[in-house]
Amino acid sequence: MNFKVNDKVIVITGKDKGKVGKILKVLRDKNKVIVEGINIIKKSQKPNGVTTGGIVEKEAAIHISNVMHIDPKTNKRTRIGKAFDKDGNKYRVSKKTNEKIA
Repeated sequence: MNFKVNDKVIVITGKDKGKVGKILKVLRDKNKVIVEGINIIKKSQKPNGVTTGGIVEKEAAIHISNVMHIDPKTNKRTRIGKAFDKDGNKYRVSKKTNEKIA
């Protein structure tokens, strides 16, 4: 899986198609990610000592096949590849521009 927390992604299918957000959490065992502001659901929450109860809106997980990385240079969607530096360390690169992905 090529996704990491704080990566900028775009949704390519579904009700939020075309929206851009930052990854908040990666669920590797389920092949899903939680993206900021994407796939908002309403959830009933019981009151506890810290918060009052009620209906809260929060982000739900979205499958990784429904999102793509954003190229840092062109701000368009791209696939991700792997490359090695001279010391033998692996890093991620954009397939469109060969820019290093932080």
